[in-house]
Amino acid sequence: MAITRLGPNNSTNISGVNLTSQVTGTLPTGNGGTGATSFSPGKVLQIVTVTDTTTRDTSASSYTQISSFDLAITPSATSSKIFLSFSGLLYQKSSTGTGFLTFYRDSTDLSGSAAGFAINDGEGYYDGSTGLSYLDSPNTTSQVTYKIYIKTGGSATVEIANAGALGSFTAFEIGA
Repeated sequence: MAITRLGPNNSTNISGVNLTSQVTGTLPTGNGGTGATSFSPGKVLQIVTVTDTTTRDTSASSYTQISSFDLAITPSATSSKIFLSFSGLLYQKSSTGTGFLTFYRDSTDLSGSAAGFAINDGEGYYDGSTGLSYLDSPNTTSQVTYKIYIKTGGSATVEIANAGALGSFTAFEIGA
């Protein structure tokens, strides 16, 4: 294999080859490259995750923000999609009512609500792992902040990350 040494004055043209338009290829993964030759729609462009193990609760019948799960992401293109995923343990301190979760983008409610309780602990309380996901189209390249809100549908207190259980909120930027 021949080795070509580039000097300070011939970095754009060596032996008649214009390096800015006629050199193509892929930097192998062993040399620090990605191995990819293009980035087609559907590729994950970035991932941002926040976690919390602190018990947060509300007795409110209107949505209450859980600020420890605020997640900021800056899309790289206006056509990008942001896939949101939350998983955690929710707990309802009585057998009446229902707990609800929703996602917000800045001040916009994205997902409506989803009940997250399915397991009766034998004492009339409801707890269980829950998940919520949503595919958003923010249509911006400015930073957006995604948030999690909870509320109760009855008179019960609703907790997230009960007893120190890990809650995880992740945003995936997907190329479109």
